[in-house]
Amino acid sequence: MGPRSLRLVDANLNRLAEGLRYLEDVSRFLLNDGSLTARLKSLRHALVASQLPFQKKLLDSRDASGDVGVGLQVPDAEKPHDLPSSVVANARRVQEALRTLEEFSKVVALPEHLSSARLERARFEVYSIEKDLFGRLLRQDKAKRIRGLYVIIDSEALKGRSHAEVTRQVIRGGATVIQLRDKTMDRGKLLPIAQAVKQACAENGALFFVNDYLDLALAVQADGLHVGQTDLPVAVVRKLVPLDMLVGCSVYNVAQAVKAQAEGADCVAVGALYPTPSKESVVVGLEALLKVKQAVSVPVVAIGGITLENAGEVRVAGADSICVISAVLGPPSPEHAARKLLEKFEAENGKTD
Repeated sequence: MGPRSLRLVDANLNRLAEGLRYLEDVSRFLLNDGSLTARLKSLRHALVASQLPFQKKLLDSRDASGDVGVGLQVPDAEKPHDLPSSVVANARRVQEALRTLEEFSKVVALPEHLSSARLERARFEVYSIEKDLFGRLLRQDKAKRIRGLYVIIDSEALKGRSHAEVTRQVIRGGATVIQLRDKTMDRGKLLPIAQAVKQACAENGALFFVNDYLDLALAVQADGLHVGQTDLPVAVVRKLVPLDMLVGCSVYNVAQAVKAQAEGADCVAVGALYPTPSKESVVVGLEALLKVKQAVSVPVVAIGGITLENAGEVRVAGADSICVISAVLGPPSPEHAARKLLEKFEAENGKTD
């Protein structure tokens, strides 16, 4: 292989190493995603590492000062203006380098780790990683908003009141996340209600989740879907929903929480922490909440029997958010109840910092 061929290989391996390292660092330090980090690190080592004699040939052929491409600029070239765009740009850089090496390997003998078949597999792996990483970044900012008060708008608990109007009231009281739950109504009748609740959330800056019903969440383009342990698995849901849709999952212990996060859950709800009148649930207590908080990096929502009397200790135990139904929908003024509950929860904020 002549010096010019070696320069081509060297330049594209450098692009690979630089692009993969950037994607790996985003996964590792900004997303704290062990799975994506491991995939990228493994790919980088498999492609870039080479035996010393071949590495010496590459370095001997390198002529950065004589490269005619140095300094060339494309007029009006669009530059990445945010983190997701930067990730896409670097992923494309890696894919292009892989394709160049893949085609070149068909006409010039390259080391075994740079065979055409291996390069092709690597290229398709990067396509998959790009999608996963881009989706995680799109959802990251939404997930950061899962803080404070999370209210489930339950049809039965409303006792005939307007879903949308009560939603507006609790958002005025400080709720940042709203979840619609109905176990009895036909989907056709529930659809316009979901659309109205979503609009109320969108107009007032709150996230909107649908409980259990994947089809309904997709139909109204909800911000998120929340599933339980007996619903569709998180890994399946993650494949079916848009890249920017959050997925929440109810868990009772650390093993379930870790599994949910690994499969793509953007938040986990731990409970019931206390006995609750809204439904029959296993009471797991504050110890379970504390252990889950220590085991996962996604937002942890506490649920089940939370009231003004215990909201403070739930915050001290590590909850990022408290999820309630009767504590807010039960009193005559949901707005006032929401405000008082949030004040009690946030009053303990400094004790966990």
